[in-house]
Amino acid sequence: MQKAIEPSRIPVTILTGFLGAGKTTLLNRILTEHHGGRVAVIENEFGEAGIDNELLVRDGNEQIVEMNNGCICCTVRGDLVRILSTLATRRDAGELVFDRVIVETTGLADPAPVAQTFFVDDDVHERYLLDAIVTVVDARHGADQLDEHHEAQEQVGFADRILLSKADLADKAQTQALRQRLRQMNPRAPIRESHFGKTDLDQLLDTRSFNLDAIVEIEPDFLQDVSHTHDDDVTSFVYRNTTALDQEKLEAFFSATVAIYGASMLRYKGVLNVAGVDRRLVFQGVHMIFGADIGKPWLDSEIRETKIVFIGKQLPADVFKAGLDGCSQHTAR
Repeated sequence: MQKAIEPSRIPVTILTGFLGAGKTTLLNRILTEHHGGRVAVIENEFGEAGIDNELLVRDGNEQIVEMNNGCICCTVRGDLVRILSTLATRRDAGELVFDRVIVETTGLADPAPVAQTFFVDDDVHERYLLDAIVTVVDARHGADQLDEHHEAQEQVGFADRILLSKADLADKAQTQALRQRLRQMNPRAPIRESHFGKTDLDQLLDTRSFNLDAIVEIEPDFLQDVSHTHDDDVTSFVYRNTTALDQEKLEAFFSATVAIYGASMLRYKGVLNVAGVDRRLVFQGVHMIFGADIGKPWLDSEIRETKIVFIGKQLPADVFKAGLDGCSQHTAR
């Protein structure tokens, strides 16, 4: 049974978590299995080209808006205000039908400026209700990410709900130690495990769990302008190729690449145009762990293109691109 919400304000869930934690997997779960209402999704990616939009499952009941070329908590925050205002206006006019909004942030986002938007902009505050901040934490890599990245710490600290993903890839002692650390960092937020996005959605949506007073205790300047900078070592680049790639060569390339650069490869994902396969392969990886699943069929009207975004620390883009070019079906071994 879903809890009642203010009928005059549209509930918003901020979905956050570090790179590769499983935010898009959870979002796909919500889009495909939550049947209590229609969802408008605002997603943001760190990099020059969007990938997540191609990874989302669509059933016709959602509106999906992409924001690229920056972090939602930095350069494109003005775009967030504009998009929220446009969505509300089109909803009032009957052009769009949706019951809630989910904002999926880039894995490098500090959630504070995103949440702040719903209180410091009068028009947004009048139309939208910030329902909860949901943070996904990778059980396998979460401890290292908390050690190395301020953004990961902020994502946990501001969470109203914490989902622990990929517990099957971590041993029990590692998972238990991470749980204890998360409780110490944020005793307010319930912690639940999520396996490939499967979790109790009633515990995530329409919970009315965002508490402004609690946030102000964490961040006294929350309602003032929040500055935010990223580690300059973290950069991204995109590989594109319309030539069909050989699957065996791809597997050999990524096996060799992660052996050398895996520790610095924070996140890599995309779609692959593989020779002899009439469907795109959805490819995702975090550090040393990577894999691919069968995706949507290629349409006769679209260009079959491999597109992969890499996010990491001081990755040699030229080396990666040359290696992937060498995976062309017609390249000599």
